[in-house]
Amino acid sequence: MCSGRYILFVLTIGVFSLTGCKKDKKVIQQTKVTFTKEGELTIQKASDSSQVSFDIEISDSDFDVQTGLMYRDSMEKNQGMLFIFEDEKERYFYMKNTKIPLDLLYINSNNKIVSFQKNAKPFDESSLPSNSPAQYVLEINAGLIEQLALKIGDSISFIKN
Repeated sequence: MCSGRYILFVLTIGVFSLTGCKKDKKVIQQTKVTFTKEGELTIQKASDSSQVSFDIEISDSDFDVQTGLMYRDSMEKNQGMLFIFEDEKERYFYMKNTKIPLDLLYINSNNKIVSFQKNAKPFDESSLPSNSPAQYVLEINAGLIEQLALKIGDSISFIKN
């Protein structure tokens, strides 16, 4: 039979073991990634010869291509990211770790828009193929393709800062 003191001792040890452990509550904060203007891009509309301009970040290194617009909280309407590749081939993008919905414009080596992926959903890891050879990919805020009435066959020009 257990004595009252023994039970009290066991309960006291149990309480100390539960409350005596320091819980390490480290909070890891993501560094805020902000837009850095590295160039300007103009879309020339084939239908009416009007133009639409964007301030762009350039993604042309392996790291930049892998990271893209991941971890961004927002992007202004007149901003985008231009991915520049050395060759023209079918491209596949996805939205892993991307917080903002995007429209993707796939552009061939002649600077013509060859396809779109509209309203790509944040964090969706589904493949977003170009369905046609592309050398450039422009990411802009979701809904802008429709709002600006962009079409396959429109062309781009860009300059780096």
